[in-house]
Parts: sequence; C-alpha cells; structure tokens
Amino acid sequence: MKKPAETTFNNLVCPLPLAHKDRIVISHGSGGRMTKDLIDTVFARSFSNPTLAKGNDFADLLLPNDNQHRKLIISTDAHIVNPIFFPGGDIGRLAVSGTVNDVSMSGGEPLYLTASFIIEEGFPIADLTKIVESMRQTADEAGVLIVAGDTKVTEKGKTDKIFISTTGIGLAPADKDIGGQCAQPGDSVIISGSIGDHGIAVLAARNELGFRTTIQSDVAPLNKLIKSVAESTTDIHVLRDPTRGGLATTLNEIALQSQVSIQLIEKDIPVKPEVKGACEMLGFDPLYVANEGKVILILPENQAQKALQALRAHPLGKDSIIIGKVIEPAGTPRVTMKTAIGGTRIVDMLTGEMLPRIC
Repeated sequence: MKKPAETTFNNLVCPLPLAHKDRIVISHGSGGRMTKDLIDTVFARSFSNPTLAKGNDFADLLLPNDNQHRKLIISTDAHIVNPIFFPGGDIGRLAVSGTVNDVSMSGGEPLYLTASFIIEEGFPIADLTKIVESMRQTADEAGVLIVAGDTKVTEKGKTDKIFISTTGIGLAPADKDIGGQCAQPGDSVIISGSIGDHGIAVLAARNELGFRTTIQSDVAPLNKLIKSVAESTTDIHVLRDPTRGGLATTLNEIALQSQVSIQLIEKDIPVKPEVKGACEMLGFDPLYVANEGKVILILPENQAQKALQALRAHPLGKDSIIIGKVIEPAGTPRVTMKTAIGGTRIVDMLTGEMLPRIC
C-alpha cells in the first residue's frame, strides 16, 4: 500500500490522504491553498455573484434610497479553538474580535453583531459565563452591540466543547472602495506589528509541545486603530487581517485578487524572539502562523509615512513597519521575499495544514 501523499513547504509538513479530492480533510480548514480550492470548486459554483466574486472577507452592498450614500457591510465567521482559554484571550474574545475586524477591513464602521453558540452537553456553565462575559467586554472595547443570537446543545462527544459563529454588520461610505482587488504597483505594504503571536500562544497553551513561552495572543478588535489611520490618509487601497494561513497566505490572496506581485523584505518583517525560537524548534515558518490582532495596509507610497504615524500613535499599532511593496507581475502574480543573505525566494500560500491546528 502506498503511503499517503505528503506536502512539504517552507518547513510545514502535513500528510494529505489520497482521497482528499473526494472528501473533506482537516487541511480544507487551514485557510491556505486547499481552503481556496474548496471555495472555488464547491461554494463559488453554487453561490456565485458579483459581491462574492470580489473575494474579500466582507460583503459591501449599496443601500437603496440612502441619501447619506453609504454601503452596508456584512461579514460572518465561525470560531473553533483548542484550548478555549489561552494566554491573552479566549474563544469569546476571538469570536467578537474576528468579526469586528473583518467588517473593519472594508474601511467601514462595525456596529452590530449576532452570535450563535453550539455547546456540548456537560460543558461547565461557569466556563460559558466567562466566555460570554469576555464577549461583552470585547464588544464594549470595540463599541459594538451584540443584538441577536441562538443556542444549540449537542450530545456529549458530538462537539468539541463549544463553537461560536458571529455575524457583523456595519456601514461605510459608498465612495470608499477598499479590498484585496485594489492593490496597485508602487504601493507600500505595512504590517501593524509582530507576526505569529496568536498561533504560538495557543500552541503553547496546550502543554503538548514540550516548551513554555511568555508570548500572549494578539487577539484584539482593530476597528479603532483602522479608523485612526483612515482619518489620517486619503487613499487606502487594501486592509486585511492575516489570520488563518498567516501573512504569506494573505498576501498571496491579495496578489491574485489584484493581479499584481508583492515583494517583501525579510529583515523588516517583525517577529518576536520568542516566536522565532518556538518556530525554529517546531519547524514552522512564522510567515504562516496565525495572527488575530494585526492588519496589513496597502496604500500609495506617498501616504505610507502618514499611515505609520497614525498607526504608531495607537497601542495596537506601535510596532508598525513597512515590509515591502507592490510591483508589476512578471507573468503569474506572486509574492517574493528578499532574504537576509541577499537572495530572493518565492513565498507561496500555505499548502496543507499548519500542525497542530490552532483555530
């Protein structure tokens, strides 16, 4: 019998079942290439419409007969994480922040959330109360209201403790067009701080990997940070939070959406020493580790310093830095990186699954 095929890329290894084209496997939820393939071959075929075709984490819909010229912004997300409590956050803070951030990536203002809970029989009510209180506190921090919800309970063993789905609703000016399809050659690429903090914090919290770390998850609502940048610059092209699949996968998605290439500078990409050390020990590349409190900004080079000034004035953006630029594609759109030793390498999407799973 043949061994299952194995996909290896940038020190990430994940065995892929031979039948992965016929059945769902865990890698379909990684946020990488297999997630994209699943969306393209299954969901897009049935749900195709101009809004979905933009490929963003939000929908922007014109409001009819609105004399204030606004767009309705909607985003939805499902949240699974193990453990549900981790350094710097929990599944409740993750659920609210993730959806607030997806709405904010439109450049709009998130206003309302709905929340759906799937809870396993036997789950401690004390833990549920802590999670719900964490959601309230995070919603207050973001300035949004949780206005509707639903609860389902499954038999013991049929759910991994608790799953939370959230939908966000907001508004944006109708004349503001921000999305992954808007990057242009000559734009600067900015990240609002160090990468990989969330993924490593969650992995360490499992106490299964033989290491300890002081790293805390960066999970946070980013809407106020983004609002401060939007007020200081006149022409943001792309906002995107690099969650599943990390910085590398997110930039590849943007390159494909905009049909451009992106060139990164390795020495300028901020990675905390603790994250770098953990990744070296585990054989991971920080470029593919999840983040939950960082934003990528892509905007004209002449606006970059204004954006940096606004970002660094906010606690969540104090370590913001330019990490690359958008360039004309030489054939297929791609992401490349100038390495610390002076070479250039291709930075592809996450292939397979970042092991072990963290969300």
